[in-house]
Amino acid sequence: MIKIALVEDDVKIAKLIRDGLQEQNFEVSMIHNGDEALQLFKTVYFDLIILDVMMPGVTGLEICKQLRNRQSDTPILMLTALGSIDDKVTGLNAGADDYLIKPFHFKELLARIEALLRRRRQDIDKKEIQLLQFEDVTLNLLSKEIYRGGIQIQLTAKEFTLLELFLRNPNRLLSRQYIAEKVWDISFDIGTNVIDVYINFLRKKIEKEFSRKLIHTIINMGYILK
Repeated sequence: MIKIALVEDDVKIAKLIRDGLQEQNFEVSMIHNGDEALQLFKTVYFDLIILDVMMPGVTGLEICKQLRNRQSDTPILMLTALGSIDDKVTGLNAGADDYLIKPFHFKELLARIEALLRRRRQDIDKKEIQLLQFEDVTLNLLSKEIYRGGIQIQLTAKEFTLLELFLRNPNRLLSRQYIAEKVWDISFDIGTNVIDVYINFLRKKIEKEFSRKLIHTIINMGYILK
């Protein structure tokens, strides 16, 4: 179930919004002040935050700024009675993804929420396509960067392709013939040890400084990332 945080100091408005969203099968947590919201957001994940701008104490703008400073990319929809262009620009510059002016129709609020969640799903899908990860190894297909345990690792083009093959097939035994076809685009020649040589090159770079080994040899069968 999608979890929404509703930060609104007007209890009556908050209950109306909560009830409407719950009817749409959203899980809603009501929060009535900024300090409580900031503490909650440190430990609890939400799929979307609805944030009132004008609140006593910590304002919605400050909450938004602090969340973005924490590198949070949770979609934020701001609610406010302030409807000037400057007010909107201020909210968006603080890190809000959308801005809805009070009073508003619930159908419009729902449409804005669904649009933000749809955009969020698309962003997640793109990131999943760009990144391959296993254990503490991450390979970025766009930037061609490889990290293990937060340490960047430099690979040659062939080593990169070899690691990519393993990361796309975790916990799967890969025969030498399969590796040869996928990485070198050739039929496996039993008389060459090029695959074993490159496996050793790759191992030295992603395993040498780490206690946990990832690429394992299965004698007379091939290799497995596990």
